[in-house]
Formats: sequence, structure tokens, C-alpha cells
Amino acid sequence: MAEPGKRSIVIVGGGIIGSTTAYFLTRHPKYNPALHSIHLIEATAIASGASGKAGGLIALWAYPSCLVPLSFRLHAELAREHNGAERWGYRGVSVGQVDLIGRHVSNQPKVSADAGAKGEGEDIRGLHRADVSSDGNVSLQKRSKESYANLRKVGLPDELDWVAEETVQGYESMSSPGDSAQVHPYQFTTSMAELAAEKGVKIIIGSVDKIESSSSGEHTIKYTDKNTNSQQSLPATDVIVTAGPWTKTVLPGTPISALRAHSVTIRPTRPVSAFCLFTELALPKNFKEGTKSRAMQVSPEVYARPNNELYACGEGDHLVPLPKSTAEVQVDDSRCQDIVDYCAAFSDEMRDGEVLVRQACYLPQVDAGAGPLVGLTRTKGVYLAAGHTCWGIQNGPGTGQLMSEFVFDGKALSANVNSLDPRKVLR
Repeated sequence: MAEPGKRSIVIVGGGIIGSTTAYFLTRHPKYNPALHSIHLIEATAIASGASGKAGGLIALWAYPSCLVPLSFRLHAELAREHNGAERWGYRGVSVGQVDLIGRHVSNQPKVSADAGAKGEGEDIRGLHRADVSSDGNVSLQKRSKESYANLRKVGLPDELDWVAEETVQGYESMSSPGDSAQVHPYQFTTSMAELAAEKGVKIIIGSVDKIESSSSGEHTIKYTDKNTNSQQSLPATDVIVTAGPWTKTVLPGTPISALRAHSVTIRPTRPVSAFCLFTELALPKNFKEGTKSRAMQVSPEVYARPNNELYACGEGDHLVPLPKSTAEVQVDDSRCQDIVDYCAAFSDEMRDGEVLVRQACYLPQVDAGAGPLVGLTRTKGVYLAAGHTCWGIQNGPGTGQLMSEFVFDGKALSANVNSLDPRKVLR
């Protein structure tokens, strides 16, 4: 029999949700490292999936509304406590919706074509910890006074001078730095895992094969250790599944599916101001040199980061099924090149910049349309926190704190997340 009060907690999945859950478990008032053990099991590497390849936008207008305010506040608190501005690029940003008519573009020899292999965390970390070249909304005085006057008529802020003026049709502010911010997802997720490990969390690299549960409420995690390629078992009083799009492989019957998403990062030709843009980009017929294409409307998202880097992503797809692990995710270079071309169609700085990374990941979606699923399952001692779609980074801290409360307090205390109860959809 387990020692009274002793808990053996196992987290399955080392993305943003698993890493923040590990962090907040170690910060819970009832956590006692002499009495409690916490293991985090991750199949490939911390932040190797969507958590390391996301945009990193944080906003009070995200969803679900029951979780967002808590998580937004915790992001600010974590940044203050752990020097997040330096450690993971935390800063306030302006967010806007911009309507554009794209220019014709040619193949650009300055754009790197061999950056596709730089998808693993180690390479990304080196790139994303470059010296900060621009620290916010300061106009770089690229345009003439006449140009600024013309663009003010369509609402474009003076500081947003890395969008080609002839492409701009209209701009609408969505939020200001007071209610929107950003982090670098890979740096933030790995920092959360590192801070958790400093307080006693043991990180295991291995793939979970099965969770066995007894009638007495005890659990056994069967997993394959990546280093030794051997089968291992880990006993647990509490199991928290945070496996993102792979949740169904750990908890069969969980209504979570996967959407593949591509993105690129580009080092622009000069420092750019702190804006995150949602675009509606009208592309002319045959907009790319040497190709034949119809006129079309696309919606790339572009986020400026504080290290002289721009992140851009396109639409998702279901063309390739979810692989066994993040190590086997296929990157479609043509989809990445499309994103690069879209950016070139409205920005000189991106057109002439250097592509640093071409990457793909899978976003977890709750099949019922609502989500995420956060809380208890129908099996005692087994919890679920998954299905956060594109808002996993935004809602990671809030989810992590709530999971620590579910484990140590038996219920959520910091927010009312009854609408996210997994038991409503689990069979």
C-alpha cells in the first residue's frame, strides 16, 4: 500500500500543457518533494511538436473565455518572476487585421531554400536567442510624410512600416499591448520544463504504450524508453494526459483529432516593429513569376518577434495523417514556399529576407467543436488536458495551474471550467 498522503504523479506529453502542468504542480502549496514524485514522459523532446513551432500570440480575446483571463494574467506573472522578456521573448504587441492586394513576385535568390531541416529544438533555440534589435513600437521613419498621411486614411499605424504601402487597402486594430502579448513558444515551453525540473520533476524521454488502471485506483504507465529502447513501467496515483493530437493513442476513445499546419520564420532585412497581423491577401492572377495560377484570396498570419525575426503561417490541411511521433512529421516544402511567397507579395523586408526555418506540426482539435478538455476523466486518478487548438501557448499557464488544483485540491479553484469537463464527451 502507498504511504498515506504520498502521490506519484505522471504527466504524459512534454508540450506546453504538460510542461506548465509540471511547473504549477511544483508550485502548489501542497506539493512536498519529500513526499510526492512527479514524472513527465515525452516521446521525442520537450516542445518538439506544435508547442515549439507555434506563433506564440497571447490575447485576452482568445478562447475559451472561462480560461483565457487566468492564463493571460499568469503569463505576465511568470514573465516578471523569471525574466520572461529575456528568457522567452515576452512582450506586449499590437494586433491588427489588414486587407491587402498582393504584388507580383519573382523567385528571390536571397531566400534560403535549405532551411527545412532546422525544425528540431536545438537549432531553433540558437536562432531565436539572437540579440534583440528592436524593442517595440518605434517608427523607423522608412516612409515620407506624404506616405504616412495617405496610409492613415486606411488606418495603418505609422510604426507598421514593414508592409508595402501600395498593397494596403485597409487596417483595423484588434488589440493593443495592454491586452495582447507574445512569447517565443519553444523558449517558453522548454523554460517551463526546466523550471519544473529544478523543483524535482523528472523528465523521461520515452513513448507511452498503455495506461493500466486497477479497480483500487492505482495506475501503471507502460512506456518504451527512448535511450535504451526497453519496456519500462511506472506506478502512479495520478496520471495527467497532455499528449495534444496524440491523446487518442494514450486514451482510446478521446474525441481529439489533428490538423497539420505549416509555418516559416524569416529574418527581415532590417529590424521591424512589434505587430502581429491577421491578413486578408488578394493575390493577382499568375502572381508568382513562371507560374500559372488563378486570382485567389489567402490569409497568412505574420508575427514580428523581438529578435529581428518574423513568424508566418498559412492554412491547415488534413492531407497527411498524424504520424507516430513528432519526429516523423512531414514538411511539405511547397506549402512553406507558398507562405514565403505570400509574405513577399506585401513586404519588401520579408521578400528580401532570409528564411530561417520551414516547419510543420499538428494542432489538437476536439471533434465536437468545443474545447479544450480540461479536468477529470471517468477513471479515478486520470486527468485530461488536451485539445487546445491554436491557443495552446496562450492557455498553457492557466491549464497548468488548474491541473495542479485538480490533483492536490480535487477541483478547480482559479477558474470555473465546468464547460471544459472531459466527462461530458468521453465515452
